Parts: sequence; structure tokens; C-alpha cells
Amino acid sequence: MSPRPRLSAIARTAIATTVVSLMLATSALLALATTARAYEAETVKDGGTISGKVKFEGTPPARKPVEISKDREVCGAVPHYDESLVVDAGGGIANAVISIPDIARGAPLTPLKDVKFDQKNCDYRPHVLAFAAGSTVDIINSDGILHSVRTESKRNPPLDMAQPAFKRVMVVSLKYPELIAVSCDAHNWMHGWWFVAGNPYYAVTDEGGNFTIKDVPPGTYTLEVWQEKLGTETRKVMVEPGKTVTVDFKMASGKG
Repeated sequence: MSPRPRLSAIARTAIATTVVSLMLATSALLALATTARAYEAETVKDGGTISGKVKFEGTPPARKPVEISKDREVCGAVPHYDESLVVDAGGGIANAVISIPDIARGAPLTPLKDVKFDQKNCDYRPHVLAFAAGSTVDIINSDGILHSVRTESKRNPPLDMAQPAFKRVMVVSLKYPELIAVSCDAHNWMHGWWFVAGNPYYAVTDEGGNFTIKDVPPGTYTLEVWQEKLGTETRKVMVEPGKTVTVDFKMASGKG
């Protein structure tokens, strides 16, 4: 059997160049697709309201206490419990994010400049923070000890910043919409989330699982709920001019 002919250096270079060109073209197409789907601002007339409640289906698991393994004089001043699923006595789920991902146009998306994310008693406050893309976030160290902020992001530059006591406030900007996990390298039980919104139609449920989204242009949309432990669920919703529509979600372990 005769040996296989080897590719020449020129052929190998040509193939490599073609692969790189295809990758660049794909990236360009993805960028164009993202631009084509960009949210557009317009004046909303007779906007409607979407309100509702996110509830846990069945018996929610008991919240487990968190072991404080470091800086006990500060972090151990108050009891700590797992915050990945917080359900009240009526079944309402706190800290779930409600959004309308498929809305193409509506009220302007206004970046905020007073968004605050506090590290207090070695917990994140709030646990889930939602804000418009383009906003600046004040990361506050109220504890007076060393914290270390780390984010897991794909579109925005990831953060890995030590925050000693003398850096009480660090300011960061988040330009692109995405969901970002936040943690502290100095205290391994500290976990939180940032929802960077690409349109102004979003909300975070309160302690009772309630939410309200106002000034929604009339139309039919996909309403989405995300909860860090239960995943995502969607509902189709029709918003009529000047009216309020109620949409409730039931979430359970293993459904998301």
C-alpha cells in the first residue's frame, strides 16, 4: 500500500486561512443578527400592566443554615441561611426575575447611576439585582473587612477584584445584557446574581413572590421567569391597551 501523500506547507496554510475566515464570517453574522434584533425605543400609547405571583408548587425544602468559616466576628453577627430558594409561608418565591425577552420596541431603556450592591454581614444585598444595560453599579463594602468580588460573565468583562476595608465603594459599568453570577473569593458562602436587562420590561419578585411590569405596549409577548435553583418557565401573554393582565407562575424542583 502506498503511503498517503502529505499536505504541503502551502496547502496547510490555505486550509488554516479558510478556517479562520469562516470563523470570522460566523462572528460577523452573529454580530449582525444581534444588531438586527436590537431593542428600539418609541413612545408608548395606552400601555398595559403585567402583574402576578411566582409560587412554589408543593412543599418547599427547608432553608439550610450556612456555616461561617471565616471572619466570624463580623460574618457571624447574624444567622445565615441558603438564599438559593426563598419561599414564604404562602408559597411565594422571592428573588425570581421576570422579563419579556422577545419585545422589540417600547419605552426607552434608561441606564441607571444609583444602583447599589452591598456586602453586609457577609451577605449580598440584594441577593438578586436587576438593572438596565449601560448602568453603573456601586459595589459597597459595609463590613469593613476584605471582600473579593468575582463575576462569571460572557458578554461583559468578568470581574476579579479585591475590596479591602479602605475601598468602601467600587464602581463598575455593565454594557451588555446578560445574567451574571457574583461570588466572593474571601467568603465561599457568598453568592448573588446580576440581571443586566436589554429592555425596560423586567422585575424581581418581592418576599411574597409578587411582581409588576408597567407601561407595556399592547401586543402578545413571551413572559419569562428565571429562578436560580428552579430554572426558567415561560407564558404567552396578551397585553391590551390600558389594562392589567395577571400572569401567575408555579415552579417546582425538577421542572426548570
